[in-house]
Amino acid sequence: MRASNVTKAVALALSVAWVAGCSTGSKTSEGSATAGTDTGSTQGVSQGTGVSGSSMSDVANLQTVFYFDFDKSVVRAAGFEDLEKHAAYLAANPSAQVVLEGHADERGTREYNIALGERRAKAVERFMQVNGASASQIETVSFGEEKPAILGHSEASWSQNRRVELKYVTR
Repeated sequence: MRASNVTKAVALALSVAWVAGCSTGSKTSEGSATAGTDTGSTQGVSQGTGVSGSSMSDVANLQTVFYFDFDKSVVRAAGFEDLEKHAAYLAANPSAQVVLEGHADERGTREYNIALGERRAKAVERFMQVNGASASQIETVSFGEEKPAILGHSEASWSQNRRVELKYVTR
């Protein structure tokens, strides 16, 4: 009986030590915010050098429409700099709020395009939050294929419709 209790105590101590040894702290590296499949993620979070974005004049002339590849919801690198400046502006102005409107081209079912537009808007939202914007300052809406920027059935028109539009509600 006594040996059984000692064995149980040793087994418990080894289990605790093993669990403690398996736990690790979160380790992330810059520029690798995503991996693998397209889950509406952002990539390539940079250091934001030279980004102030603290006044409205800093963001007034920035890009507010961000385009996506076909059937993807990954923010293109071409929009990183402007999104960082928008995020810096939001961080410096806590009362400012934006709406991110996600859109898709006409290909795909209506339900799929609503979900794709939402994933795109959420990808931009995550990018901005990583760069300093607060979640309470950002609202996302998906219009799917319902509000095309350009009418047409060609790749040129579809590429303009795969987008997220950033609209300030309050500044």
